[in-house]
Amino acid sequence: MQPSINLPAPFGMHAGLAKAFAACPLIAILRGVTPADAAEHARALYEAGFRIVEVPLNSPQPFDSIAAIRQALPADAIVGAGTVLHPSYVDSVKAAGGELVVMPHSDADVVRAAKARGLACAPGVATPNEAFLALKNGADVLKMFPAEQLGPAVAKAWRAVIAQEVPLVPVGGITPDNMGPFLSAGANGFGLGSALYKPGQSAEATASHAKAFIDGLAKARGDIK
Repeated sequence: MQPSINLPAPFGMHAGLAKAFAACPLIAILRGVTPADAAEHARALYEAGFRIVEVPLNSPQPFDSIAAIRQALPADAIVGAGTVLHPSYVDSVKAAGGELVVMPHSDADVVRAAKARGLACAPGVATPNEAFLALKNGADVLKMFPAEQLGPAVAKAWRAVIAQEVPLVPVGGITPDNMGPFLSAGANGFGLGSALYKPGQSAEATASHAKAFIDGLAKARGDIK
């Protein structure tokens, strides 16, 4: 008889993030957005159906953009920071109104700092070892990064040993047309970068790209033909 595979600790996803992710499992990455433009683009995303928006910290005045987006969107939206490379940034994320910390790596100190302050955390992982260590430290979501390098075959292999209730979110190179194979392999959602938003584009372009992703997700799920 095969022993069951359990998580290293009881898994419980941040309640606000869980609700937003269930409504739309697409995470908008507004890398390079400015505080003057942040709210307009965030509203375009929300109106298209998005409920999770992150501003990477290597954007201009990122905490001001996070604050502007938090003020602009309804309470059911989750706003957060990406590219959080050090635990010292977590307090500033929370002070700006952020509820989510996203990272390209799996630094235990950042994950623990986020969880200690009541924030959700999505660390970047590229191996099963990183994935399980991230879960041990309290991760809410596993950011599969870089997805274009790892691919659906790796997602399928991971899903065989990572519990179904843990969201697996590929990030990197995701387009409206390539989500299907990842979903079939066991992924649950996606982080969307330059195919959704590039600095300087209009809010109308953001709205158009957002709709393309919403439609692409529906098609990949089989909801529309």
